[in-house]
Amino acid sequence: MKDLAETDQNSFFSNLVATYCSDSIIITDADGLTEWVNPAFVGLTGFSIEDMAGKKPGDVLQGPETSKATIQNVRRAIRARQPFRGEILNYTCDGETYWIDMSIRPIFDNNGQHTHFISVERDITERKELEQRAEDAVGLEAHRQEERRLISQTSEWLYTAKSMEELTSVIESAMHTIFPETEGQLYIYSNSRDALDLTCAWGGGKPALQVDASDCWSLRRGRAYSYGTRAIEFPCDHVENADAPYLCIPIIASGETIGLMHMLFPHMDRAKQNRTTLSDYLGNRHEVALLCAEQISLAIANVQLRKELQDQSTRDPLTGLWNRRWFLDTAHKEFSRAASTDGQIALVSIDVDHFKTFNDHHGHDAGDLVLREFGKLMEAHFAEVGHACRIGGEEFVVLLPAVPTKSAVKLADEFRKIVADTPLTYAGQKLPQITLSAGVASFPEVGPEVVTVMKAADQALYKAKQDGRNMVVAARDLD
Repeated sequence: MKDLAETDQNSFFSNLVATYCSDSIIITDADGLTEWVNPAFVGLTGFSIEDMAGKKPGDVLQGPETSKATIQNVRRAIRARQPFRGEILNYTCDGETYWIDMSIRPIFDNNGQHTHFISVERDITERKELEQRAEDAVGLEAHRQEERRLISQTSEWLYTAKSMEELTSVIESAMHTIFPETEGQLYIYSNSRDALDLTCAWGGGKPALQVDASDCWSLRRGRAYSYGTRAIEFPCDHVENADAPYLCIPIIASGETIGLMHMLFPHMDRAKQNRTTLSDYLGNRHEVALLCAEQISLAIANVQLRKELQDQSTRDPLTGLWNRRWFLDTAHKEFSRAASTDGQIALVSIDVDHFKTFNDHHGHDAGDLVLREFGKLMEAHFAEVGHACRIGGEEFVVLLPAVPTKSAVKLADEFRKIVADTPLTYAGQKLPQITLSAGVASFPEVGPEVVTVMKAADQALYKAKQDGRNMVVAARDLD
């Protein structure tokens, strides 16, 4: 009687455990077909014993996102009748996913015959969600650190760029790296400041070559504009794809708006994306974009200041032509290059005829006007083949790399005719005809050094003056 009582008691306690245990329990036969599930399983999955009976649990509970490797490990353990312990993603009857810590053990009778499997499954969905959020937070922080590192590297390159060409190259590469998902452009105001010209672009697309300032909300409002997340918003007229969100950020240097940075996110459809998701995503990208825009603004101001200082030291303030310092430096470089490649260089030395007399008769203001117009004509005529320079007073020189003497003489004579045929007026009065005298000498024809060729060109110029002015003489034609 005692043994029977103990048996009844054990059965009673077993039923209590099976009924009130918070972990899911599945019992299958030796072939893995379900025979029994406890109430906790039904509560977790929504599947009843009638839904599960005669079926393999994995065929009912596993889905497309369940790890294929874990499924194979479970099947391998069942075939070998070995215990298995692991985490796996399952699906409820409503298609919702949940995570379990699953323990499967084979059951043997007193004769060692395998009869069943028992699977005890603990719901760890909340823990996995916490782990995922922690992992996402770590990943986000790592991503932000990488962005900060890239911005720091970009800043270093931006501040060491010595020209606008170098700067735009750095901007294109850096922005494509930091914002690979965008189609972006940088626009800078034209000299007339009536429109912004495309300076550089990244990420593809077909950007407009020019943007009117009135077409952009950010320029009109004087601050960054984020489109795609607000209930009331309007697209900029310069944006063709208004279905995707974008950012427009004014580029401001020394308190003045000098350009616009535009970034479109073509992979995100405003109609299909949740507004909160869009806002969170663009918020982070907006913050990084503002940092980049600030660095770009400072770098552009730096390059512009450097160019201004360079122009002050290498440009003639009256005519805008290169000055004597720039000419000598460039001439030595060109001569060295020509010597190493067996090339040739022509120099044209030019004087405005009777300029002192002109100043005495018409005043220095009129003389300055003549020199300015003379410089404009000179720059326009020689721009495609050489470098026009003013080396002092009414003295000019043209450096013509890779131009033979005969061609240089022809170019100089064409310029002489242009000057003679150009009427000038000052204070409403027509000025006398302006003429010039010019001498031409070439490397290596007359010598290997800059000073030697300059001297030969000056001697040819003096010969032109002696022979009546308003003419061009080549050094090689001198006795």
